[in-house]
Amino acid sequence: MGSVVCKFGGTSVASAAQVRKVEGIIRSDARRRFLVPSAPGKRYPSDKKITDLLYTCHQLAEQGLSFAEPYQIICDRYLELARELEVSTSLESELAEIERQLKSGASRDYVASRGEYLSGRIIADYMGARFVDPADGIRLTADGHLDPASYALLAPLLQGEGLFVVPGFYGRGPDGEIRTFSRGGSDITGAVVARAVDAEVYENWTDVSGLLMADPRIVPDAQPIREVTYRELRELSYMGASVFHEEAMFPVRQANIPINIRNTNAPEEPGTLITPARDASSTPIVGVAGRTGFSMVYIEKELMNQERGFGRKVLDIIEAHGISFEHAPTGIDSMCVIFADKELDGKTDELIADLNRALKPDRIGLVHGLALIATVGEGMAFRVGTAARLFTAIANNGVNVRIIAQGSSEINIIIGVEEKDFVPAVQAIYHAFVE
Repeated sequence: MGSVVCKFGGTSVASAAQVRKVEGIIRSDARRRFLVPSAPGKRYPSDKKITDLLYTCHQLAEQGLSFAEPYQIICDRYLELARELEVSTSLESELAEIERQLKSGASRDYVASRGEYLSGRIIADYMGARFVDPADGIRLTADGHLDPASYALLAPLLQGEGLFVVPGFYGRGPDGEIRTFSRGGSDITGAVVARAVDAEVYENWTDVSGLLMADPRIVPDAQPIREVTYRELRELSYMGASVFHEEAMFPVRQANIPINIRNTNAPEEPGTLITPARDASSTPIVGVAGRTGFSMVYIEKELMNQERGFGRKVLDIIEAHGISFEHAPTGIDSMCVIFADKELDGKTDELIADLNRALKPDRIGLVHGLALIATVGEGMAFRVGTAARLFTAIANNGVNVRIIAQGSSEINIIIGVEEKDFVPAVQAIYHAFVE
């Protein structure tokens, strides 16, 4: 029988009632033996996340100011959680030690990690599980990324029968000190645990029933995505769809372990399954996603295609200015380069001047106020008329397309439109493919 790793987000462990839901989910399937909890999140809209409070405490302590008020809120939350769950773990000494560390100049990463640590201690006690401190088995590189050595280090700590609890978000750096992943890093911990135990599936439990085919703020009736490949999800995430931590995909993707995004408050719903491959014959697209805030430099020069190294010169100049670009569609006598506006901040005039000086183009210009929209699906490459359907929908809604780009894998079609047309364009594309 294969094992299942379950990561639970902040809202899933925010209160005793939520933790009891977690227990019900774990007990309902004997394969669910590995539990990765986050720090408690909000119980209601005006509530505070524990991690935010810990960051506040550290910031105040660093400035030599009193952190008594936010720290008392943290203590009260954990003591209330332990009391309502009737656990035997004594938290007073743990909370006193964290306070002492704060006063002694503890690192920001150490302080932030205590949210998951205490959450894990309480849940392990409540569920009669073995507590495994990720500091003993998960390693981070100097720049804060996962060290692949973690899989082999963690695996022996997860051997044996019964349940295991591994707090999310942190591990140990090369210097031996506690280090955290970027915000939302409990997703990464869950993926590392899944890889270490060679799990059958990695379940990521949160407060939504999986991914949607479009941003619900733009398409209120957007349907859920039932199955999506890693490649498709990467494309959607890049264009703004955010439910799953991007770095968390790689450990399980390399091992072909599927991810199932589920809803703690609606465990009967299947959620979204993220897999290495899927049958795309019946579902040519899985979603539409986009972002605003782009600009485009366009360069025209007669016989550009015969001038060796022209494209390299353009990209060398862009690199010399420390700018990253998004796309570079070309024609015979023209080349466009698309940038996120934040990349061009304060660098536009010098960039245009250097391109003029080095390339001597017939025409060069800059267009601001663009939005990029990606229509993503493994099945598009094998479905006749997909592009026609997309562009007909756009045209019928009076939207002018400024940019068209399609990768060699044909997994997506990216269009650029003016920002004022962003919302109607997304809506038109979505409704063209989803009845």
